[in-house]
Amino acid sequence: MSQDSRNTEHDIHRDGAQADPATSKDERSDEEDLAAAFVRETEVVEESIEDGKKVRRRGIYLLPNLFTTSALFAGFFSVVAGINGDFTAAAVAIFIAMVLDGLDGRVARLTNTQSAFGAEYDSLSDMLSFGVAPALVAFTWILQDIGKTGWVVAFLYVACAALRLARFNVQIGSVDKKWFIGLPSPSAAAFVAASVWTFHSFDAEAFGFKLLMMFVVAAAGVLMVSNIRYYSFKDIDLKGPVPFVVLLAIVLGFVVISVEPSVMLLLLFGAYVASGPTLAIMRKMRHAPPEG
Repeated sequence: MSQDSRNTEHDIHRDGAQADPATSKDERSDEEDLAAAFVRETEVVEESIEDGKKVRRRGIYLLPNLFTTSALFAGFFSVVAGINGDFTAAAVAIFIAMVLDGLDGRVARLTNTQSAFGAEYDSLSDMLSFGVAPALVAFTWILQDIGKTGWVVAFLYVACAALRLARFNVQIGSVDKKWFIGLPSPSAAAFVAASVWTFHSFDAEAFGFKLLMMFVVAAAGVLMVSNIRYYSFKDIDLKGPVPFVVLLAIVLGFVVISVEPSVMLLLLFGAYVASGPTLAIMRKMRHAPPEG
C-alpha cells in the first residue's frame, strides 16, 4: 500500500471519528425527545376544586400509592400462593394486604396527599386483594370439590365485592362515617381467609366443612351488599390520651393472637361479621311496638 493510500485511509477514519460525536448527540437528542414525549403523554392530570377555584394538578403522590401498590402485590401473591396450594401463605398475604390498605388512606390524610387517582387505584387494589383473592383461595382449597355450586358461590363473592366497592365509592361523603353500610370488603376477606387458614391447618376437609366453607363465602358476599350497618371505628381518637389499661389490653390481645393466630383471627373477625346482624336485630326488637 502506497503512502498516499495510507494517508487517505487515515483521513477517512479521522473524519468518521470527528463525525461520530455529532451523530451521537443527535441520537441522544432524539432519545430525550422520545422520553419527554412518553412522559408527557402518560402523565396523570387531575382537576379539583380548591378554595372555589378549579386547579389542574400533574403527577401522582408517591407515598400513599406505594402502600397501595404493596397491598396490590400482597393480593396478587395470595392468588399465586392459592394456585400453588400454599393456603397458609395465601391467607397471611390477605391479612398483610388488609394492613397495608388501612395504612395508605391514613398516610394520605396525614400528609395531605389525597387524590382522585389514589382513590381509584386503591379501589382496584381492593378488588384484587379482597374480592378475587379470597374467593380464588377458598375455591382452589375446598369449594372446587363441590362442583358447579362451588364456583358459583366463589363468583357470587367476587360480584358482591365489586358491587360493595362501587357502592362505597359513590356514597363517600353522604353517609355517617361512624358506620359502614354493609360488611366492609377487607373484613369479609379476612373472615374468609381466616376460615381457610384455620380449617386447612387442622386438615378439616370433610364434606361438612365443605358446606360450612360454602356458607362462609356466600354469607360474607351477601353481607357486603346488604344494608346492615357495621361500626367503622373511625370516631376513635387515636391522638388523645387513654388509660394505661387500654394499652395493657392491646398488649394482651397481641399475646393471645400469637398463641394460635388462625383461630384467634377467625374468632375476632367472625365476631365482627356477626355484630352487624346482631345489632340490627337488637335495634328492631327495641323499636318494636309492645304487644297488647
